[in-house]
Amino acid sequence: MGTEGSPRDPLLLSIKEDQNGFAYINKTSSLLKSTKWVLKSAMWLIFISWVSFLFLVPSDSVKQLYTKLVKATSGTLFGTTGSIFLIYSGPILVIAFLAIIYLGISAENEVQEKKTKHASFRLWTFPIIVDGPFGVVTAAELIGILLFAVYLIWAIIAYTFQNISLLPLFEITDAGKRNLILLELTGLRLGFIGLICMAFLFLPVARGSILLRLIDIPFEHAARYHVWLGHLTMILFTLHGLFFVIPWAINGRLIKELTAWQNVGVANLPGVISLVAGLFMWVTSLPPVRRRINFELFFYTHQLYVVFVVFLAMHVGDFIFSIAAAGIFLFMLDRFLRFFQSRKTVDILSAKCLPSGTVELVISKPEGLQYNALSWVFLQVRELSWLQWHPFSVSSSPLDGKHHIAVLIKVLGDWTEKLRGHISSVPEEEQGETDDLLHPNFTLKASIEGPYGHESPYHLTYENLILVAGGIGISPFVAIMSDILNRIRDSKPCLPRHVLIVWAVKKSDELPLLHSLDMNSLCPYFYNTLNLEIQTYVTRESEPPLEEGKVPEYVNSSVFPTPSHGGMSSLVGTGSIIWSGAYMVVSTLGFIVLLAMLDMFYINPYKISYWWYKGLLFTICMAASIILFGGFVIGLWHLWDKKTSVEKNKNSEDEKKIGGLQYYESNVHKNSSRRDFVNNIKYGQRPDFKEIFGNMAERWGNVDIGVMVCGPTALQTSIAKECRSKNFGRISGEPIFHFNSHSFDL
Repeated sequence: MGTEGSPRDPLLLSIKEDQNGFAYINKTSSLLKSTKWVLKSAMWLIFISWVSFLFLVPSDSVKQLYTKLVKATSGTLFGTTGSIFLIYSGPILVIAFLAIIYLGISAENEVQEKKTKHASFRLWTFPIIVDGPFGVVTAAELIGILLFAVYLIWAIIAYTFQNISLLPLFEITDAGKRNLILLELTGLRLGFIGLICMAFLFLPVARGSILLRLIDIPFEHAARYHVWLGHLTMILFTLHGLFFVIPWAINGRLIKELTAWQNVGVANLPGVISLVAGLFMWVTSLPPVRRRINFELFFYTHQLYVVFVVFLAMHVGDFIFSIAAAGIFLFMLDRFLRFFQSRKTVDILSAKCLPSGTVELVISKPEGLQYNALSWVFLQVRELSWLQWHPFSVSSSPLDGKHHIAVLIKVLGDWTEKLRGHISSVPEEEQGETDDLLHPNFTLKASIEGPYGHESPYHLTYENLILVAGGIGISPFVAIMSDILNRIRDSKPCLPRHVLIVWAVKKSDELPLLHSLDMNSLCPYFYNTLNLEIQTYVTRESEPPLEEGKVPEYVNSSVFPTPSHGGMSSLVGTGSIIWSGAYMVVSTLGFIVLLAMLDMFYINPYKISYWWYKGLLFTICMAASIILFGGFVIGLWHLWDKKTSVEKNKNSEDEKKIGGLQYYESNVHKNSSRRDFVNNIKYGQRPDFKEIFGNMAERWGNVDIGVMVCGPTALQTSIAKECRSKNFGRISGEPIFHFNSHSFDL
């Protein structure tokens, strides 16, 4: 983006300049602003109405109104199932449709302009709870947790009174039997509340979901909401089953009831199978198993979600299952798209082993692939395993090069150890300088899912940044610094003017991860615009083990032949909003068409009434609509992407040949002899965040300070505590610290 307008610029575009003279093109006309406001208001109205309905369903008045509506539409083509689907799942899909339009008319990578010169609080960056079962919880998250808690308490109380009022209908005088019936009724209600939770459960794990892009929450943040909802859902479903098992056991009909498979009504055996699958997923997802015992066990057992969902549909039937169908459908859409993306083999341009136990991969990507500097990718290396996928933070800026993306991988487990061993297996006699590192017979290929991340680069929305990292947690901040420097060099919108990096490492052999970044070569004279300070703490060494200024060399470097067509796929939810929107809309319409055809030509003519069978057909229609209709859109998308890539390659073949290595030639193998920023390395110390934050508060004054942390849980907790302490004790003229965490361990 240049600093001067062109005579061909549309009249609706206006040019603004910031305090440093950079040009900001305001692409949003008054009409577009009004349209976005209308869409946003409509989505909020639908969402609030939907949540209010879910909250009030336990009340008698809303329940009666809802029952009348369902009965009135039971004779239509879709019957009761259609009515319940429209009421419970319809609002989510409507919001998703509106989100496609909203995101489509929003400017890409639009940097939010600073509306006020003074600091202001934000609910989503204000940490309230920093210790506890939920980890670091912001004010916005706390509000959500409290609303869920209030709903649970209200629903249980309301349903308990309703259950007690139903007891006289059973005409049982024996107190013990009445209590057993009350227990079963309570279990029934808990199952319904669990379905309400399931309406939200799958939304956070649809990685490229339109809804996550709408609210600008990346999947690594949303995953924690899935964890919270997963615990709650399984507790409710476990109690649901237990409250039936106890009366059955007391009455001596436990085995008979557990194996019952009713054709009309709830089928018990599918429910047992679904619950057992859910319990396996739940137990293996607990931290002692997932983190300390075996991550692969957690990963593989979590694939039982297919069994869990299908048998749940057979357990309750199509019309009850449709309560949670929208979230599951959106997840299936995302999963199918990821399946297609991950089938493509991606070329790895170069692989390097660092002495700190870190592997650096440079991966080929298409020129038009969009992502931001705080993105993640899921990586599979088929030479190591055909099943294992591992998430890694991107360590390169989207402005570093058109044809590559880079990741830093810490060697911590068996898979990463195998990766390092594979790279180090190049014979020593073949190793040498960069010009001699091409090994035609030594290849490394991978499959990629992603990149996933924030819809907008929020690190560019703060003028003042504090980046706190622990160990390999510096990886996303390398990408951030590169992004900022590239934007300053190219005069692109970029708000950061003051950046402090606080980095804690165990040993000095990790220093090349950040300090080999040649900032002067990347952006000469950046110090005229950016005030940068780096504070590095080497905690387990009392003094420098190397000569001053000497950077440890790489253990091994392998540069592979430059590919001609091995870039990662553009079929990703965070990519083209037009294609991903068309994929979702066409699949949804296809689902409605398949359901209509099923009702017209099979269910209604043949009077199919088996609940479990109709539930199975419902899930088959969901899957078939995505495969048939969504697959058709994916095919067109792939052809369009291939055609576009071929046209771009014709114009930039020479650039592509060096694009994958250009960034690393300048940033890794060179070490600037000149530093135009403060760079302090302290040995045998840990950072004193109270002192650091206090100094920045005095230096920067009444401003918003974006604090971003990437590191172990203890580090995130410490930073959140300091942000909360400074904000609660804030006096006039002091800054507000906005806490932002970048997940360290997924």
